[in-house]
Formats: sequence, structure tokens, C-alpha cells
Amino acid sequence: MIGKAGLLESVSGKNRGLLATELDKQAILAAIAQLEDRNPTPRPIEAVELLDGDWRLIYTTSKGILGIDQFPLLKLGQVYQSIRVKNSRVYNIAEVYGLPFLEGIVSVAASFTPVSERRVNVKFERSILGLSRLINYQSPQGYIQQIESGQRFMAIDFNLQNREQLGWLDITYLDRDLRIGRGNEGSVFVLTKV
Repeated sequence: MIGKAGLLESVSGKNRGLLATELDKQAILAAIAQLEDRNPTPRPIEAVELLDGDWRLIYTTSKGILGIDQFPLLKLGQVYQSIRVKNSRVYNIAEVYGLPFLEGIVSVAASFTPVSERRVNVKFERSILGLSRLINYQSPQGYIQQIESGQRFMAIDFNLQNREQLGWLDITYLDRDLRIGRGNEGSVFVLTKV
């Protein structure tokens, strides 16, 4: 029986999944499933004090996120997900780096609607891609404050509301510092509280 420490150890050094072999992926998914079976928070959507806040992605199978690393001259840096339960908002922020002075971010702002005790529907509303220096990106918290104030950025900044950009996420494990989720495209996400 692999517990939380075992899962954290199994994803360590895998660069959010980029360096995971097929054998690693199978072992990690087995560890995730064991932990999900012992979820200490059976109604995670209602556990606002646990769910709310800033989370750092430590492992995923999401091709969309891991694919960022495939662009020429770009490497995937830290990935964050910030949840603001009070406003039903979620912000996904991927830091990218490569050539000097070309560090940037790829981010999406979305709203969510609870549909069960562990599932939320997600509507992606705004995407921002830009150089960190030009948008004055320092941290996820400061950046989100800028977005929430309605600021427009010197970046590729566009609304997604005219497109059907919908998805869902099941929160399958939640405690004070670890969250596991499964998305509509079959992806798994393991995050730790920042």
C-alpha cells in the first residue's frame, strides 16, 4: 500500500511528467488510485478552506500542459493553479523559459460551477500569453490581482467566451496540502499547496 509520501516520492524528479517513462506512469497512476481510495475529504467541493488558494502542479498526464515543452526554444517551468472559491474562479498559469529575456507565461482564466460533491464544470474565458517582463509577472498572486482588476496586458490577451471552451474536473483527493484531480480529457493532475 503506497501512501501520500510514496506518491510524492514516485513523482519526484519526473519534471511534472515530462521525464516519466511508461513504467513510471503506470506506477504513479497506481499510487494515485490507492490514495484516491483513501480520500480524507469525501465532499471536496464543500471543503472551501482546503480547496481555496494557490496550488503548484507536481505531476500530470495532460498533453496540453506537457506539450508546452515541445515548442522550439521553450521549456516548461513551474505550473500553478489558483482557485478562488468565493468568486468561482480558477487561474492556470504555466511559466516558460528558454532564451535569456524571453521568459514568459501561458495562462487561462476560467469560471467554475459545482455540479456534484466532487465535480466542477469549467468554462475557459480568457487566455494570456506574454513575456514576463512586459506584463510585470512576479508571482501567481500578483498576476491574478492584475487580472481581477480588469487590467489588459501587452501580450496576446484574448477572450475565449465566444468559443465553446468547456470542460470538467473531478477532485478525487483533497487534504490540507495535496490535491488530485481527473479531467474530462482523461488527464490526471497532482498538486501541492503553495
